[in-house]
Amino acid sequence: MKTTWTLDSTQSDVLIKMRHSKIAYLGGATNKFGGYVSLEDNEIEDASVEFSLDINNKNESFQKVDSYLQLQDFFDADEHPIISFKSTSFQKVNNNINFIKGDLTIKDVTKVVELDAEFIGVNTYNGQKKVAFEIKGDIKRQDFGLDYNSFQHNGGLALGKDIKLIANLEFSI
Repeated sequence: MKTTWTLDSTQSDVLIKMRHSKIAYLGGATNKFGGYVSLEDNEIEDASVEFSLDINNKNESFQKVDSYLQLQDFFDADEHPIISFKSTSFQKVNNNINFIKGDLTIKDVTKVVELDAEFIGVNTYNGQKKVAFEIKGDIKRQDFGLDYNSFQHNGGLALGKDIKLIANLEFSI
């Protein structure tokens, strides 16, 4: 039996950061998230995970999060507004910790990445059953053409080679 959990956009958020610079905090109230978790016989090991984030946000607070970096420029959001992930394998490590491998697409470049998924728990809100995960991973920004040549330094400190992605995703069951 197949079960599908649907991503609740209003209760999800993503933090994208780099050493010495917080690039963006993207909250579900102002950003468009999509996605689902599909399970066979309610076994998390067989889960298929897919999510996407529309980063083409014109909200002024996201235009210039950092004085050196602008989200729109860094991700070329006008031309490539969607960051997406589709799992290829899901491995349960212990009760709460899982390991996801899959295809991440940023700026029309798709690379295989490995992410950690922590199962936060199951709760019921207003009669609706919800499940929450925190997904974390380090992404090599040059793999996706996120070079940001015009700003090589931030206050004299070199920017990191990796981007840290932290996604708090809540799904409706």
